Formats: sequence, C-alpha cells, structure tokens
Amino acid sequence: MTMRVLILISSLLLVGIAQADSYEVGQKDKKFTKDSLEIKVGDTVQFINNDPFFHNVFSLSDAEMFDLGSYPQGESRDVTFTTPGEVEVECAIHPEMRMTIKVQE
Repeated sequence: MTMRVLILISSLLLVGIAQADSYEVGQKDKKFTKDSLEIKVGDTVQFINNDPFFHNVFSLSDAEMFDLGSYPQGESRDVTFTTPGEVEVECAIHPEMRMTIKVQE
C-alpha cells in the first residue's frame, strides 16, 4: 500500500472512533431534573420517568420534533438529536414541565 492510502485509511478509522454522547434527564416531582442541557448533533438523551405516574415528553421545535408517548414510572425513552438548534421540551400531561436542549454541531 502506498503512504497516501495508509493515511486515508487511518483518517477514516479516526472518524469512526468519534462517538456520540448519551445524557440522562429524569422526571421527578412533575419537573425535569435539568432546566437546560447542551449537547452535540448525534448525541442521545434518555428521558427517565421517576414519578409514580405517567409522563409524555414531546417537542414541537423545528430543530427536533418528537413525541415519546405516555410511559410509567421506571421506564425511559430515548431521543437522538440530528439537527443543531434550540429544542423546547415539555410534558403533554403536566404543562408546567419544561426544559431547553441546545444542540450544537
């Protein structure tokens, strides 16, 4: 193999090593455990229900729209963020629950 091919292969391997991060946001006492969170494109946020009743986490933000549906205590749902921007996250059952996720490139 030529040196140029080896450099190209090495570069591709390094790109593959860069991994996305995972974050946890709980739901406790009808609140998110974080008011805000800064993440990068490709990162995943796990929303964990720690309350003894259902939550329904969703976002209507242009940067990332999702609806995780209703789920009970002890369960979680994941969202992988694919677009940079500010994402307002809410609970459809408890309108006082709000948080912001800032997704950066």
